Amino acid sequence: MEIMKYSYRHRWIIFGILAAIYFFVYFHRTSSAVIAKELMAEFAVSAVAIGLMSSLYFYPYAVMQIPVGTLSDTLGTRKTATFFTFIAFVGATLFGLSTNFSMALVARLLMGIGVSGVYIPTLKILSQWFREQEFASLTGVLLAVGNFGAISSAYPLAMMVIFFGWRNSFLVIGAITLILAILCWVIVRDSPASVGLKPIVKAETGKVDIKKGIKDVLKNRYFWPLAIWFFFEYGGIMGYQGLWGGPYLIEVYGLNKAEAGAILMMVGIGMMLGSPIIGFLSDKILRARKWTLIIFTIIYFLTWIPFAFATSALSIPILYALSFILGFSGGVLIITFTSTKELFPLAITGIATSMVNIFPFIGGAVFQTIMGYLMDMVGKVGAVYPPEAYSIAFKFCFVAALISLICSLITKETYPQ
Repeated sequence: MEIMKYSYRHRWIIFGILAAIYFFVYFHRTSSAVIAKELMAEFAVSAVAIGLMSSLYFYPYAVMQIPVGTLSDTLGTRKTATFFTFIAFVGATLFGLSTNFSMALVARLLMGIGVSGVYIPTLKILSQWFREQEFASLTGVLLAVGNFGAISSAYPLAMMVIFFGWRNSFLVIGAITLILAILCWVIVRDSPASVGLKPIVKAETGKVDIKKGIKDVLKNRYFWPLAIWFFFEYGGIMGYQGLWGGPYLIEVYGLNKAEAGAILMMVGIGMMLGSPIIGFLSDKILRARKWTLIIFTIIYFLTWIPFAFATSALSIPILYALSFILGFSGGVLIITFTSTKELFPLAITGIATSMVNIFPFIGGAVFQTIMGYLMDMVGKVGAVYPPEAYSIAFKFCFVAALISLICSLITKETYPQ
């Protein structure tokens, strides 16, 4: 029995609740950079251990994408999103209560599992409640909200930790997540048809064949350029924003935690603004997916040149600008999701988008590790890494951006005609 009588305007309430949950997906993704030193001091562990803890978000996120997509297409998006949001609540609360590092690792793992079940169900719901020509724009808004979460995990989280401590901060985040899980269960619905309204998009009937759906995605030759693009582009963003950007700004430029957090915050601000703008450009102005992807991948590629080849010679205003441009151009990732959705039938939208969503999170985990390995090859000078160490890590990101650019050139145009 429905608690409320639904109309089409409720799609905006549904979108708002899911977007609020997605805020914490990005928040947890980049929060490690701010609290790393506190955790090392609290649990008496090394930087390698903190790197492992940070990566425990990405690996389960990647592994869970196909199961989440399958559950979205079979069990339903509302049930899937609610269940995983509740797991995220448990993880955040356990993290705040951690009495040892092993407990913190388990908590971080649970947070990664929990937030892994938010984005794909949300995309599935958007594909049911909104028209095709609105999809890229709304996905852009969704990613903007997510990147506001990333922004909040930089300077604002740093301030919360200073005033309230990292434990209390995560306990509050856990409580908010629980409230959102309850709202998701009570208000969110899978489709207009599920509440007696006429479908906005043409429904596809029949039972979803999971194995066939996965096979259809894997054998589609236009899926792979998008997947590889995602691995290399998002890997570079997470390598900088999610872990090594903070130490780079502190050790090479002598900034304090708040100053470094403010610069890293520009990546989130850039993506928050870039995602909806790029989505609008693709939907309404360019009316193209491929050329939108190419244009902003070129900008992203060019942004890595000063990081890689003038690592220690940049002014503070330039660092702000580059971080913003990195995030803004990186907002083109919404086109990857949109193109993936448009490559396949609606019945396997969840499977297809979940499969492509594996690649950015494997990239995030791999890049953080490889960049750390490259920095260790150079070694520390005293207690800090020299500019040469960060330079070689950023050159790796530069080459990865070039690979992404090549992939964008061989994608298929999928804009609905």
